[in-house]
Amino acid sequence: MPDTPSNTDRAKLLEELRIDRGGGPRRSRTGVVVLAVVVLLALAGGGVWFAVARPGQPTVRTAVARAAAAPGAASVLDASGFVTARRQATVAAKITGRVTEVLIEEGMHVEEGAVLARLDETEARAQLSLAQAQLAAAGSQLAEIQAQLAQAERDAQRQQELYRRELVSAQSMDAAGAQRDMLRARLGAAQQQITVAERGLAVAQVGLDNTVIRAPFAGMVVAKTAQPGETISPVSAGGGFTRTGIGTIVDMDSLEIQVDVNEAFIGRVTAQQPVEATLNAYPDWKIPGEVIAIIPTADRAKATVKVRIAIKAKDRRIVPDMGVRVAFLESKPAPPAATPGVLVPAEAVRAEGTATAGVVFVVGDGKVARRSVTLGPAVGGQRQVLTGLRDGERVVLAPPESLDDGDRVKLAEGGTTGQP
Repeated sequence: MPDTPSNTDRAKLLEELRIDRGGGPRRSRTGVVVLAVVVLLALAGGGVWFAVARPGQPTVRTAVARAAAAPGAASVLDASGFVTARRQATVAAKITGRVTEVLIEEGMHVEEGAVLARLDETEARAQLSLAQAQLAAAGSQLAEIQAQLAQAERDAQRQQELYRRELVSAQSMDAAGAQRDMLRARLGAAQQQITVAERGLAVAQVGLDNTVIRAPFAGMVVAKTAQPGETISPVSAGGGFTRTGIGTIVDMDSLEIQVDVNEAFIGRVTAQQPVEATLNAYPDWKIPGEVIAIIPTADRAKATVKVRIAIKAKDRRIVPDMGVRVAFLESKPAPPAATPGVLVPAEAVRAEGTATAGVVFVVGDGKVARRSVTLGPAVGGQRQVLTGLRDGERVVLAPPESLDDGDRVKLAEGGTTGQP
């Protein structure tokens, strides 16, 4: 029969299983405090993590959707040439003289008749003074002869009256008449001297005016070729020490384009044919023009024919001797059909399902709106959007995968383009 525990053993077991009531409450309060601190720390750490790690408003780049431009007229021939001026003059003096003042600079606009320069006027002014004195002397001589003639007229009349009374001889009467006639002749000569002196004064005045060099027409000064102290002459002098002009003026309203067209293709060019010119200095600027005339002669050495082209867009950037490329357009191009829809950068479109379906995100009031669009063909890094998007709306470039309808976004500085 099995052994049974004694009373002593049972007492020991019960003693070991007894709960100590005296220290229980103290250990329970300490555990509660520790647990509360742990919970608070956990909550604080979670708040910090949420504040730091929670997703914010994404920063995006945008572009503006623009209506697709309609295609222009097709080019039938390309040629190159230069900008030329039909009205250009190197202004020179009419007389030889020393320059005392130059009033122009390159780039200055002058009106017709404006003073460009002045020459030494000492000799011309002396000539004018001499002519004035000669005119005054001729006038005094004329007045003297007129007074003498008046006296001679009276004397001749008295001699005739006395002759009728037979108080004087016929010889006395004839002498008085001869004196009168002589003075009449001298009066005519004096009047001619007055005319000569007046003409001389006018010539001297012209000589003085020629010391002032004026602009023959309104235009832009493109060259200044003389300085004060130099001698200029209307004709070239030997040795190269004498200038022949003060400066060069160009009428900017007379600018046109001249191109050399290969004679094998001149049949494609007609008068009043529209053209599109591009200056080498401004390759992105298309200038409208029109054929003025085809010069009726050919260059035998180059096998080309010169064509004159009018510039329809006047601009200060167009200056003489600029290189230019010209595209001769169809004389009567077919009216271009309007291209439907708008163009946006290809990176703004997110593919969805088929090749003609896509999604774009339109930005407005700091939020994005998800739009389903119908796509057309790709055009040089851009995508044609047929429906679902209007001209002028702003779309997100390369939208993040997490971006959704109604999300708030920030626009990147410098990341917005006005053209797609």
